[in-house]
Amino acid sequence: MGRAGCCCRGAERLASASMVRRFRPLLLLIIVLCCGARIGECQVATPQCRIQKCTTDFVSLTSHLTPAVDGFHTEFCKALRAYSACTQRTAKSCRGNLVFHSAVLGISDLMSQRNCSRDGPTSSTHPEVHPEPCNYHSRTQHSHTHSHVHTHAHSHAHGHGNSHPRPGYLFCGLFGDPHLRTFKDSFQTCKVEGAWPLIDNDYLSVQVTNVPVVPGSSATATNKITIIFKPYEGCTDQRVYQAVTDNLPAAFDDGTVSSGDPIHTSAGADGAAGKVRALWISERSPGRHVELHAGYIGVTVIIRQLGHYLTLAVRIPEDLAQAYDSTQDLQLCLNGCPSGERIDQAGHLPLPLSPPALGLQLQQLRRPSYSPQTQAYPYGTTQVFGVEEAKERCREQLEVQDIYFHSCVFDLLTTGDANFTVAAYSAQKDMESLHPHRDRWRIYPRGSGTSTLQSDSQPVKRLALLLLCALSTALM
Repeated sequence: MGRAGCCCRGAERLASASMVRRFRPLLLLIIVLCCGARIGECQVATPQCRIQKCTTDFVSLTSHLTPAVDGFHTEFCKALRAYSACTQRTAKSCRGNLVFHSAVLGISDLMSQRNCSRDGPTSSTHPEVHPEPCNYHSRTQHSHTHSHVHTHAHSHAHGHGNSHPRPGYLFCGLFGDPHLRTFKDSFQTCKVEGAWPLIDNDYLSVQVTNVPVVPGSSATATNKITIIFKPYEGCTDQRVYQAVTDNLPAAFDDGTVSSGDPIHTSAGADGAAGKVRALWISERSPGRHVELHAGYIGVTVIIRQLGHYLTLAVRIPEDLAQAYDSTQDLQLCLNGCPSGERIDQAGHLPLPLSPPALGLQLQQLRRPSYSPQTQAYPYGTTQVFGVEEAKERCREQLEVQDIYFHSCVFDLLTTGDANFTVAAYSAQKDMESLHPHRDRWRIYPRGSGTSTLQSDSQPVKRLALLLLCALSTALM
């Protein structure tokens, strides 16, 4: 009951006729910002006045429009007419409401600026969205929108409703000797010699083959990756991608580089739009960096060769990662390595006291290689690192002394191959580009296992304490 109004400071001055005319182009923006904030100062006092709903619908109808899009003028005018019609329907209950009258003036001004006629078609506040079946994001967005509309209506009818969060994504990475980061952000170092499945579900299969790195050590590294994109009706037939050391192809096994019809328009870094396919390969650096994009299932895979070995990073929707049966439960990304294959001890990776001998077998495995952009070292050369020397080399690539830094030190002490520093750095950057949760990026060694690395931070802590003491003395 009572009179509706706005408590925004200075609103009374804006309400005068002269000020309204002067600031008319800004009124609509004020309305959107003020009334769009649920806890903002500007509120509608009477529940019958639904001007906020009208404004929200207008923003929804125009948020995707840009002047560069064909038909922008027509669609914007249709949205304005729908906005105007909505204000007319709620005019009686909004009588005396400043926000309502500001919206009416703003609509009139925009119609004049855009030369929109008062009569003509209007936009539907619930336009029919046709999902693209070969675009995972389109399918899930459509599903989320429909469930949200249903929940919204249900909550109005019954006074409550359930939330429908958008689909989540999971990340898995493998690099080095090898170090595994699972879907649950568990960081493990494993032996897993031979062929092992990382992912195996109804949509995707990823298998890696690991070989011993140094005679006398249980550490292995990846020299082969096989990925099977399983058939998806109407989008793609089965496609197989296989990478091995010194052969990182930019095509599937059958020679194709993409699959499926063009599915949607995507904007590139230069703003230009173009069609992409349901499944395609992007070669970022010939023979060294390849990315596979499966738009129909929302999966991205990054494969690199650094030195003699391969690294892998995968992002996959959570609901698809869970689509497997009891025969597919051996997945390293899902459940981690079997306990008998673990080198680390509950997250603590003990550093070797003395590096194993780097014998002739290691030298024979490696041949000179390229070394541009990734700063990869020629993998015909190895050396024996001490702990401090290994740390110093890893600091050249990794500023944060998290588990990637710890893994880098372990790999240098174990193998003597400086390429593992670049592998740890690249694995960290790939994780940052694909991992959906920034607050989970950093993982640090646990408990006593961090003592070796934490010793480096003691001088810094002591210096900080001394500076704090000096500052306290100066302020007394």
